[in-house]
Amino acid sequence: MIKDVSFLKQNLIAHRGLHDIKKGIPENSMPAFEAALKKGYLIELDIHILKDNSIVVFHDDNLKRMTGIDKKLKDLTYEEVKQYKLQKTDNYIPLLQDVLKLVDGKVPLVIEYKYDVISGSLEKESMKILKEYKGDFVVKSFHPLIVYRFKKYYPNIIRGQLSSKFKDDKWSLKKKVLFKNMPFNFITKPDFISYDINSLPDKRIEKFRKNKPVICWTIRTKEQFDKAKKYCDNLICENSQAKIL
Repeated sequence: MIKDVSFLKQNLIAHRGLHDIKKGIPENSMPAFEAALKKGYLIELDIHILKDNSIVVFHDDNLKRMTGIDKKLKDLTYEEVKQYKLQKTDNYIPLLQDVLKLVDGKVPLVIEYKYDVISGSLEKESMKILKEYKGDFVVKSFHPLIVYRFKKYYPNIIRGQLSSKFKDDKWSLKKKVLFKNMPFNFITKPDFISYDINSLPDKRIEKFRKNKPVICWTIRTKEQFDKAKKYCDNLICENSQAKIL
């Protein structure tokens, strides 16, 4: 099946929305997504599933970094989660359906599936919501099992494999080998790869790019921006002193 992924290249991609905590705009918040929309950037965001099957837009599997509360998302309901404010602002963790309502197809979405819960419930429950969405979106994950489930159960959805050389990550050797080498790509057949700027250049990525797009993450400096343009088809960026976004 040949899929049209051209919309992935139409503009730069705002990492977790166009956030800037100095301006009171936390990552993965409604104001961050509103700011990205105003600029016409594609939006990258992260999703988790909660104890009550609610799907929330949030990066970490623990609330501590963003709210100061040391609790795991998977152990909470949305009634519990929504009371915690993001980085001492008035912003709360949004539901996926609320973000979709805001974006409303104005720009494409790049949705990262987190893997603190890998039972398949995140894919199943999120797709109940996304199947009704009219805008362009793609999904991606570090975990090949999640990518495989999209191939098996939702083959029409554009799916991507996240990867890196994980040089600085404190992961187990087994996990690094599994996620770094992408040995299951011949089974999961991702439509694109989302790759770490700090792991480029990479001959495997250059080979993949001959047939399918490569999206680079996360660009924070002008030097990274210039480097990534040589090896990737689009860039996931954060607003920085380099004024990339």
